[in-house]
Amino acid sequence: MPAPADHLLHPHPASCCPAINAIRVRAEFATAGDLHLHYRVFATPGGLRLPVAQAAGPGDLLWQHTCCEAFMASSDSGAYREFNFSPSGQWAIYDFSDYRQRTALPRPPGPPRLSTHLLDDGFLLQASLPAELLPTGPAWQLGLTVVIEAADGSKSYWALAHAADHPDFHCRSSFILNLSHPTP
Repeated sequence: MPAPADHLLHPHPASCCPAINAIRVRAEFATAGDLHLHYRVFATPGGLRLPVAQAAGPGDLLWQHTCCEAFMASSDSGAYREFNFSPSGQWAIYDFSDYRQRTALPRPPGPPRLSTHLLDDGFLLQASLPAELLPTGPAWQLGLTVVIEAADGSKSYWALAHAADHPDFHCRSSFILNLSHPTP
């Protein structure tokens, strides 16, 4: 199996943040089928506004501040799952039956595991998604995204690809990373 690659995220043309030098994300499967996501944000010192640390657990409206996200969909369905990971330690999971058509999500069987490391030039957020949290199917299309809140309160929107004139991480044509579940 080839080594996982880092994927460079791009700012939406309608938003910019001079404090960000680069954002890279790596997605890799563990032996047990868990998905590990590593978000590395490179920033000018003092250029970011990060949420205050909280007790690990579910939260809502996390995307209103600096937040790392992943959107996963099976290629044969309009349904998709959204994961939000805050540097605060909070997380959220949302299910959608189609574009922005949110559905009820049963209580997750196990929470994602998050760790955030503050660095002189940004931060590293690592999220581990247990296999039972992943959508069903042997292969997925993945959209990797980050919302950045700058020190001045402005926001910028980063993704592998932007398919709309305005920032919209829910556009399925932005889910451009193809992942296959590892075979045992």
